[in-house]
Amino acid sequence: MFALGEKRNPDNNSRMVRRRRSVLLLLLALTVLSPLALYTSRLSAELSPIQTRDFPGGITNQGRGVKADKLNALPLETVSSLKEPVGVVFSEEGGELAKESSESESQELPSRKVGEHKNRVLSEVSTAADVSGLKDVGVIEQVTAREGQDGSSARSASDEQEKTAGSHQQSSSEGSAKVAVDNSQVAQTDGSTKSIVLPDARIRNIKDQLIKAKVYLSLGSIRANSQYLKDLRQRIREVQKVLGDASKDSDLPKNANEKVKALEQILVKGKQMQDDCSIVVKKLRAMLHSAEEQLNAHKKQTVFLTQLAAKTLPKGLHCLPLRLANEYFSLDPGRQQFPNQQKLVNPKLYHYALFSDNILATAVVVNSTVLNAKHPSDHVFHIVTDRLNYAPMRMWFLSNPPGKATIEVQNIEEFTWLNDSYSPVLKQIGSQSMIDYYFRTNRANSDSNLKYRNPKYLSILNHLRFYLPEIYPKLDKMFFLDDDIVVKKDISGLWSIDMKGKVNGAVETCGESFHRFDRYLNFSNPLIANNFNPHACGWAFGMNVFDLAEWRRQNITQIYHYWQNLNQDRTLWKLGTLPPGLITFWNKTFPLSRSSHVLGLGYNPHVSSRDIERAAVIHYNGNMKPWLEIGLPKFRSYWSKYLDYDQPFLRECNINP
Repeated sequence: MFALGEKRNPDNNSRMVRRRRSVLLLLLALTVLSPLALYTSRLSAELSPIQTRDFPGGITNQGRGVKADKLNALPLETVSSLKEPVGVVFSEEGGELAKESSESESQELPSRKVGEHKNRVLSEVSTAADVSGLKDVGVIEQVTAREGQDGSSARSASDEQEKTAGSHQQSSSEGSAKVAVDNSQVAQTDGSTKSIVLPDARIRNIKDQLIKAKVYLSLGSIRANSQYLKDLRQRIREVQKVLGDASKDSDLPKNANEKVKALEQILVKGKQMQDDCSIVVKKLRAMLHSAEEQLNAHKKQTVFLTQLAAKTLPKGLHCLPLRLANEYFSLDPGRQQFPNQQKLVNPKLYHYALFSDNILATAVVVNSTVLNAKHPSDHVFHIVTDRLNYAPMRMWFLSNPPGKATIEVQNIEEFTWLNDSYSPVLKQIGSQSMIDYYFRTNRANSDSNLKYRNPKYLSILNHLRFYLPEIYPKLDKMFFLDDDIVVKKDISGLWSIDMKGKVNGAVETCGESFHRFDRYLNFSNPLIANNFNPHACGWAFGMNVFDLAEWRRQNITQIYHYWQNLNQDRTLWKLGTLPPGLITFWNKTFPLSRSSHVLGLGYNPHVSSRDIERAAVIHYNGNMKPWLEIGLPKFRSYWSKYLDYDQPFLRECNINP
């Protein structure tokens, strides 16, 4: 019995071991195969909506029999996982560019193929935007999700799908026209931030398409296809006709989208015909170079025409002195005199010196000063003009007296003491060498700078300001006014300021680097470099308070003559009165409040309206004078309000505001 039992035990044991092995293998198979089955079913469920939603119809089955199940073998990255980097956006309030950044420096987006593009709407976002490290920064928002999905699917597709690129580009081009319409609308925000309006987005898109079409016209592979070339030219003409002179999207006709779409479709065909990007790049560079040359030529022409318009006498201003002169000489001698001539030498009154040959400009200066004065009867105006405008200037103020103020009009020809033997500048500006230097362009030594070709530089009226004590020997203080200013407030308070022994009271203009001494004087010359500071602050002529008594004590006129003689060969400065003024009144100028004299209305359209309202005097220095058609419209009303355009002489000469 015992022997038989021993033989059975080994068999039983082996069977038990085999059963255990089977159970373990079954469990192992379940643990390995069940996750695979679950993962495969879940993956196919996730990928199936992407295939049906994101790809154009039948794209997964195109190109050498590629089947959908083979594409599903690779896990695709959903579009929601791709995030666009923050773009450069121009802030409306700050006027500064927001720096470009991305959510992760290590994250890199795949590069796009040539010809792919995305249309975006620029908008601002609130502080809750999901951008790490940035607050209140604008981002580039995606307009449509379809374009981003097309881009990601194109990157994940195999090389065999490149045959479908044409259909992709066509859908992208059609989408760009649709996006251009959306760009013209206001981007939606949460109400806490402002939205940016792009009213010309469609026009910009059309112009871009025209540039692309013109590039294609010059490519050899395109020109070889005569039928395509003919169709392309026809589409370009149609789009150009639609575009016309439109400056904003609302100006475009209703059929604009149709014409642009037709052009985009033919451009898609052209891209398939031209696959060499280097040729296109070379052509674009050539077009850019040509455009830059044309721009420079137009800039030069604009400068010339602006200078010409600034120096040409308008028809109305030519008519006015003729009418006035004719009327003046028809008056009886007794009616040709101004009243209150006894006030001309009264030092207790406010005296103004004004040297001009422009009757209309002089009238505005006088009228604006008197109308804003607290005591008009205490103001005396000393006007000096040339021989041609002497009678018209007198007639104007005889027929248009400025209230209770006193007027004196003198002819510069009466100043017999002012001759070339006494005045170096009078001798220089009358010399043939000076005329040749600035007005003979065919001479080798002539100056090509157009700003010096101004008749005022050869007029002694421009330099008469340096002879105020000699012209008015009985006066001890005087305001000097240019004829291109407007007085907006009573300035008699400047009369009583203590200038601490200085001769000239003026507003400093060193807010910008080009208003310092080195802008006007030649510091390469030792005479200038050894006597003046190149970084010294300049100041403005136009509204100045001169202490004539101190002027005489310090013999300022002789200082002016000394430096004018040294500049006979024009090596210290060019023509003009400001450079010799800076030299003559070096360390002799008292700074006035900046609000008393605001400059730039004749060249700078960005002068602050707040500064203008606070100013006592505004100055139209520059070429764009308010009496010219090229004057800046936004500033003209400050000047024209002091003229009565119903005055008979102005109506007869057709002078209007």
